[in-house]
Amino acid sequence: MDTVLRGSNSKAQCQQQTRIDQFLDNIWAERGVSRNTLEAYERDLRSLCAWLNEREKSLEQAQQEDLLEFLSFKVGKGAKASSNARLLSSLRRFYRYLLRISVLEADPTALIESPRQGRVLPGTLTENEVERLLRAPDTTHPLGIRDRAMLELLYATGLRVSELVMIRQDEISLEQGIVRIIGKGRKERLVPMGEEALHWLVQYLREAREELMQGKGYCEQMFITSRGAGMTRQAFWYVIKRYALSANIHKDISPHTLRHAFATHLLNHGANLRVVQLLLGHSDLSTTQIYTHVAQSRLQELHRKHHPRG
Repeated sequence: MDTVLRGSNSKAQCQQQTRIDQFLDNIWAERGVSRNTLEAYERDLRSLCAWLNEREKSLEQAQQEDLLEFLSFKVGKGAKASSNARLLSSLRRFYRYLLRISVLEADPTALIESPRQGRVLPGTLTENEVERLLRAPDTTHPLGIRDRAMLELLYATGLRVSELVMIRQDEISLEQGIVRIIGKGRKERLVPMGEEALHWLVQYLREAREELMQGKGYCEQMFITSRGAGMTRQAFWYVIKRYALSANIHKDISPHTLRHAFATHLLNHGANLRVVQLLLGHSDLSTTQIYTHVAQSRLQELHRKHHPRG
Protein backbone atom coordinates (compact mmCIF):
# COMPACT_ATOMS: atom_id res chain seq x y z
CA MET A 1 0.00 0.00 0.00
CA ASP A 2 2.85 2.42 0.93
CA THR A 3 4.53 1.71 -2.40
CA VAL A 4 1.34 2.63 -4.26
CA LEU A 5 1.01 5.92 -2.30
CA ARG A 6 4.63 6.84 -2.94
CA GLY A 7 4.13 6.17 -6.64
CA SER A 8 0.99 8.30 -6.63
CA ASN A 9 2.79 11.20 -4.88
CA SER A 10 5.69 10.97 -7.30
CA LYS A 11 3.32 11.14 -10.27
CA ALA A 12 1.51 14.15 -8.79
CA GLN A 13 4.82 15.97 -8.18
CA CYS A 14 5.85 15.26 -11.77
CA GLN A 15 2.59 16.78 -12.99
CA GLN A 16 3.16 19.85 -10.82
CA GLN A 17 6.66 20.33 -12.24
CA THR A 18 5.27 19.96 -15.76
CA ARG A 19 2.77 22.73 -15.00
CA ILE A 20 5.58 24.97 -13.72
CA ASP A 21 7.70 24.22 -16.80
CA GLN A 22 4.78 25.10 -19.09
CA PHE A 23 4.34 28.42 -17.28
CA LEU A 24 8.07 29.23 -17.57
CA ASP A 25 8.07 28.37 -21.28
CA ASN A 26 5.07 30.61 -21.77
CA ILE A 27 6.48 33.74 -20.10
CA TRP A 28 9.83 33.21 -21.79
CA ALA A 29 8.14 33.07 -25.20
CA GLU A 30 5.75 35.96 -24.53
CA ARG A 31 7.91 38.36 -22.55
CA GLY A 32 11.48 37.29 -23.21
CA VAL A 33 12.39 37.41 -19.51
CA SER A 34 15.97 36.74 -18.46
CA ARG A 35 17.32 33.42 -17.24
CA ASN A 36 17.73 34.87 -13.74
CA THR A 37 14.06 35.85 -13.63
CA LEU A 38 12.98 32.42 -14.86
CA GLU A 39 15.10 30.75 -12.19
CA ALA A 40 13.56 32.99 -9.52
CA TYR A 41 10.04 32.08 -10.67
CA GLU A 42 10.92 28.41 -10.61
CA ARG A 43 12.40 28.60 -7.10
CA ASP A 44 9.30 30.38 -5.79
CA LEU A 45 6.87 27.94 -7.36
CA ARG A 46 8.81 24.85 -6.34
CA SER A 47 8.91 26.20 -2.78
CA LEU A 48 5.15 26.70 -2.80
CA CYS A 49 4.65 23.28 -4.40
CA ALA A 50 6.67 21.55 -1.67
CA TRP A 51 4.79 23.46 1.04
CA LEU A 52 1.41 22.49 -0.47
CA ASN A 53 2.46 18.85 -0.90
CA GLU A 54 2.99 18.61 2.85
CA ARG A 55 -0.65 19.65 3.19
CA GLU A 56 -1.74 17.21 0.48
CA LYS A 57 -2.71 19.96 -1.94
CA SER A 58 -1.63 20.76 -5.48
CA LEU A 59 -0.83 24.15 -7.00
CA GLU A 60 -4.22 24.16 -8.72
CA GLN A 61 -6.05 23.43 -5.45
CA ALA A 62 -4.49 26.28 -3.48
CA GLN A 63 -6.93 28.87 -2.18
CA GLN A 64 -6.34 32.44 -1.02
CA GLU A 65 -5.99 31.37 2.63
CA ASP A 66 -3.37 28.77 1.64
CA LEU A 67 -1.28 31.37 -0.12
CA LEU A 68 -1.62 33.84 2.75
CA GLU A 69 -0.47 31.12 5.14
CA PHE A 70 2.46 30.30 2.84
CA LEU A 71 3.53 33.98 2.70
CA SER A 72 3.22 34.17 6.49
CA PHE A 73 5.34 31.02 6.75
CA LYS A 74 8.03 32.70 4.64
CA VAL A 75 8.01 35.78 6.88
CA GLY A 76 8.41 33.48 9.88
CA LYS A 77 11.49 32.04 8.19
CA GLY A 78 13.00 35.53 7.98
CA ALA A 79 11.89 36.70 4.53
CA LYS A 80 11.96 40.49 4.14
CA ALA A 81 9.01 42.50 2.85
CA SER A 82 10.83 43.01 -0.46
CA SER A 83 11.39 39.25 -0.81
CA ASN A 84 7.76 38.51 -0.05
CA ALA A 85 6.63 41.16 -2.55
CA ARG A 86 8.70 39.47 -5.23
CA LEU A 87 7.37 36.06 -4.17
CA LEU A 88 3.78 37.29 -4.41
CA SER A 89 4.54 38.70 -7.86
CA SER A 90 5.70 35.24 -8.97
CA LEU A 91 2.54 33.63 -7.61
CA ARG A 92 0.32 36.23 -9.27
CA ARG A 93 1.86 35.62 -12.66
CA PHE A 94 1.54 31.88 -12.30
CA TYR A 95 -2.10 31.90 -11.22
CA ARG A 96 -3.08 34.44 -13.86
CA TYR A 97 -1.52 32.08 -16.39
CA LEU A 98 -3.60 29.17 -15.04
CA LEU A 99 -6.70 31.37 -15.24
CA ARG A 100 -5.89 32.34 -18.82
CA ILE A 101 -5.52 28.74 -20.00
CA SER A 102 -8.77 27.80 -18.19
CA VAL A 103 -7.18 25.52 -15.59
CA LEU A 104 -8.74 27.73 -12.89
CA GLU A 105 -11.97 29.69 -12.75
CA ALA A 106 -10.74 32.21 -10.17
CA ASP A 107 -7.37 33.72 -9.27
CA PRO A 108 -6.52 32.98 -5.60
CA THR A 109 -4.02 35.89 -5.52
CA ALA A 110 -6.52 38.50 -6.75
CA LEU A 111 -7.39 39.92 -3.31
CA ILE A 112 -3.98 39.52 -1.67
CA GLU A 113 -2.32 42.87 -1.00
CA SER A 114 1.38 43.32 -1.54
CA PRO A 115 3.41 43.86 1.65
CA ARG A 116 4.38 47.45 2.27
CA GLN A 117 8.04 48.15 1.69
CA GLY A 118 10.13 50.97 2.99
CA ARG A 119 11.82 53.03 0.34
CA VAL A 120 15.39 51.76 0.05
CA LEU A 121 17.75 54.34 -1.35
CA PRO A 122 20.38 52.78 -3.59
CA GLY A 123 23.97 53.01 -2.49
CA THR A 124 26.11 55.21 -4.70
CA LEU A 125 29.54 56.79 -5.03
CA THR A 126 30.69 60.39 -5.00
CA GLU A 127 32.16 61.77 -8.21
CA ASN A 128 35.60 61.71 -6.61
CA GLU A 129 35.19 58.03 -5.67
CA VAL A 130 34.08 57.17 -9.21
CA GLU A 131 37.15 58.97 -10.58
CA ARG A 132 39.45 56.96 -8.31
CA LEU A 133 37.72 53.71 -9.26
CA LEU A 134 38.01 54.42 -12.99
CA ARG A 135 41.75 55.13 -12.66
CA ALA A 136 42.45 51.99 -10.61
CA PRO A 137 43.21 49.50 -13.48
CA ASP A 138 46.82 49.22 -14.66
CA THR A 139 46.40 50.19 -18.31
CA THR A 140 49.93 49.10 -19.25
CA HIS A 141 48.50 45.57 -19.56
CA PRO A 142 45.70 44.22 -21.83
CA LEU A 143 43.49 43.16 -18.91
CA GLY A 144 43.84 46.59 -17.33
CA ILE A 145 42.81 48.27 -20.58
CA ARG A 146 39.80 45.93 -20.81
CA ASP A 147 38.80 46.69 -17.23
CA ARG A 148 39.19 50.46 -17.71
CA ALA A 149 37.03 50.27 -20.84
CA MET A 150 34.35 48.28 -19.01
CA LEU A 151 34.29 50.60 -15.99
CA GLU A 152 34.19 53.71 -18.17
CA LEU A 153 31.40 52.28 -20.31
CA LEU A 154 29.39 51.19 -17.27
CA TYR A 155 29.58 54.64 -15.67
CA ALA A 156 29.00 56.50 -18.95
CA THR A 157 25.88 54.55 -19.89
CA GLY A 158 24.30 53.25 -16.66
CA LEU A 159 23.98 49.76 -18.12
CA ARG A 160 22.99 46.77 -16.05
CA VAL A 161 25.99 44.48 -15.61
CA SER A 162 24.16 41.73 -17.51
CA GLU A 163 23.77 44.15 -20.43
CA LEU A 164 27.42 45.20 -20.26
CA VAL A 165 28.91 41.71 -20.42
CA MET A 166 26.61 40.60 -23.26
CA ILE A 167 27.42 43.50 -25.63
CA ARG A 168 28.54 42.26 -29.05
CA GLN A 169 30.91 44.14 -31.33
CA ASP A 170 28.17 44.71 -33.91
CA GLU A 171 26.04 46.48 -31.28
CA ILE A 172 28.51 49.35 -30.90
CA SER A 173 28.89 52.23 -33.36
CA LEU A 174 32.28 53.84 -32.82
CA GLU A 175 31.49 56.48 -35.46
CA GLN A 176 28.31 57.63 -33.71
CA GLY A 177 29.45 56.84 -30.17
CA ILE A 178 26.32 54.80 -29.47
CA VAL A 179 25.72 51.34 -28.04
CA ARG A 180 22.56 49.35 -28.84
CA ILE A 181 21.23 47.54 -25.79
CA ILE A 182 18.70 44.71 -25.65
CA GLY A 183 17.40 45.05 -22.09
CA LYS A 184 14.71 43.47 -19.94
CA GLY A 185 11.75 42.11 -21.86
CA ARG A 186 13.86 42.22 -25.06
CA LYS A 187 13.35 46.00 -25.22
CA GLU A 188 15.89 47.84 -27.33
CA ARG A 189 17.40 51.21 -26.52
CA LEU A 190 20.26 53.31 -27.92
CA VAL A 191 22.62 54.83 -25.34
CA PRO A 192 25.36 57.41 -26.01
CA MET A 193 28.76 56.48 -24.61
CA GLY A 194 30.55 59.79 -24.16
CA GLU A 195 34.09 60.67 -25.24
CA GLU A 196 36.03 59.10 -22.39
CA ALA A 197 34.29 55.72 -22.62
CA LEU A 198 34.64 55.78 -26.39
CA HIS A 199 38.37 56.54 -26.09
CA TRP A 200 38.99 53.54 -23.83
CA LEU A 201 36.79 51.27 -25.89
CA VAL A 202 38.77 52.11 -29.03
CA GLN A 203 42.02 51.53 -27.13
CA TYR A 204 40.74 48.16 -25.90
CA LEU A 205 39.83 47.09 -29.43
CA ARG A 206 43.13 48.26 -30.89
CA GLU A 207 45.57 47.17 -28.20
CA ALA A 208 44.04 44.57 -25.90
CA ARG A 209 41.20 42.47 -27.30
CA GLU A 210 43.13 40.92 -30.16
CA GLU A 211 46.00 40.04 -27.84
CA LEU A 212 43.62 38.41 -25.32
CA MET A 213 41.89 36.54 -28.15
CA GLN A 214 45.05 35.43 -29.96
CA GLY A 215 44.92 31.74 -30.86
CA LYS A 216 41.75 31.12 -28.85
CA GLY A 217 39.11 30.95 -31.55
CA TYR A 218 36.22 33.39 -31.73
CA CYS A 219 33.92 35.08 -29.20
CA GLU A 220 31.11 37.41 -30.26
CA GLN A 221 31.01 39.19 -26.87
CA MET A 222 32.87 42.48 -26.82
CA PHE A 223 34.55 41.90 -23.46
CA ILE A 224 36.54 38.71 -23.01
CA THR A 225 38.65 37.02 -20.35
CA SER A 226 42.31 36.02 -20.60
CA ARG A 227 41.08 32.63 -21.83
CA GLY A 228 39.26 34.14 -24.77
CA ALA A 229 35.79 33.45 -23.33
CA GLY A 230 33.07 36.03 -22.76
CA MET A 231 33.22 37.96 -19.50
CA THR A 232 30.54 36.90 -16.99
CA ARG A 233 28.60 38.95 -14.43
CA GLN A 234 30.23 37.05 -11.60
CA ALA A 235 33.75 37.61 -12.91
CA PHE A 236 33.18 41.35 -13.35
CA TRP A 237 31.74 41.55 -9.83
CA TYR A 238 35.10 40.35 -8.48
CA VAL A 239 36.93 42.77 -10.80
CA ILE A 240 35.08 45.82 -9.47
CA LYS A 241 35.50 44.67 -5.86
CA ARG A 242 39.25 44.39 -6.38
CA TYR A 243 39.53 47.86 -7.90
CA ALA A 244 37.40 49.42 -5.16
CA LEU A 245 39.86 48.03 -2.64
CA SER A 246 42.89 49.35 -4.52
CA ALA A 247 41.17 52.75 -4.93
CA ASN A 248 40.70 52.91 -1.14
CA ILE A 249 36.91 52.95 -1.42
CA HIS A 250 35.55 51.43 1.78
CA LYS A 251 32.00 50.79 0.64
CA ASP A 252 30.21 47.60 -0.26
CA ILE A 253 30.01 48.23 -4.00
CA SER A 254 29.05 46.15 -7.00
CA PRO A 255 28.68 46.80 -10.74
CA HIS A 256 25.16 48.06 -9.96
CA THR A 257 26.66 50.82 -7.79
CA LEU A 258 28.05 52.49 -10.91
CA ARG A 259 24.57 52.36 -12.48
CA HIS A 260 23.26 54.19 -9.40
CA ALA A 261 26.12 56.70 -9.61
CA PHE A 262 25.37 57.30 -13.31
CA ALA A 263 21.73 58.19 -12.56
CA THR A 264 22.44 60.22 -9.43
CA HIS A 265 25.23 62.29 -10.98
CA LEU A 266 23.14 63.04 -14.06
CA LEU A 267 20.32 64.37 -11.87
CA ASN A 268 22.78 66.31 -9.69
CA HIS A 269 23.94 68.09 -12.84
CA GLY A 270 20.43 68.95 -13.97
CA ALA A 271 19.39 66.08 -16.24
CA ASN A 272 15.68 65.58 -16.90
CA LEU A 273 14.16 62.62 -15.04
CA ARG A 274 12.47 61.35 -18.21
CA VAL A 275 15.83 61.31 -20.03
CA VAL A 276 17.43 59.34 -17.18
CA GLN A 277 14.52 56.88 -17.35
CA LEU A 278 15.12 56.28 -21.06
CA LEU A 279 18.87 55.87 -20.59
CA LEU A 280 18.41 53.37 -17.75
CA GLY A 281 15.79 51.40 -19.69
CA HIS A 282 13.13 51.69 -16.97
CA SER A 283 9.63 50.96 -18.25
CA ASP A 284 8.03 52.92 -15.40
CA LEU A 285 9.04 56.45 -14.40
CA SER A 286 8.32 55.63 -10.73
CA THR A 287 11.28 53.23 -10.78
CA THR A 288 13.56 56.10 -11.78
CA GLN A 289 12.12 58.54 -9.25
CA ILE A 290 13.99 56.90 -6.39
CA TYR A 291 17.14 58.58 -7.73
CA THR A 292 15.60 62.01 -7.20
CA HIS A 293 15.69 61.26 -3.46
CA VAL A 294 19.37 60.37 -3.67
CA ALA A 295 20.12 63.51 -5.68
CA GLN A 296 18.01 65.70 -3.39
CA SER A 297 19.81 64.34 -0.33
CA ARG A 298 23.16 65.16 -1.94
CA LEU A 299 22.05 68.69 -2.85
CA GLN A 300 20.82 69.31 0.69
CA GLU A 301 24.18 68.15 2.03
CA LEU A 302 26.02 70.54 -0.31
CA HIS A 303 23.68 73.37 0.70
CA ARG A 304 24.29 72.81 4.40
CA LYS A 305 28.03 72.62 3.84
CA HIS A 306 28.56 75.62 1.57
CA HIS A 307 25.68 78.06 2.04
CA PRO A 308 26.36 80.80 4.62
CA ARG A 309 22.96 80.15 6.19
CA GLY A 310 22.90 76.40 5.59
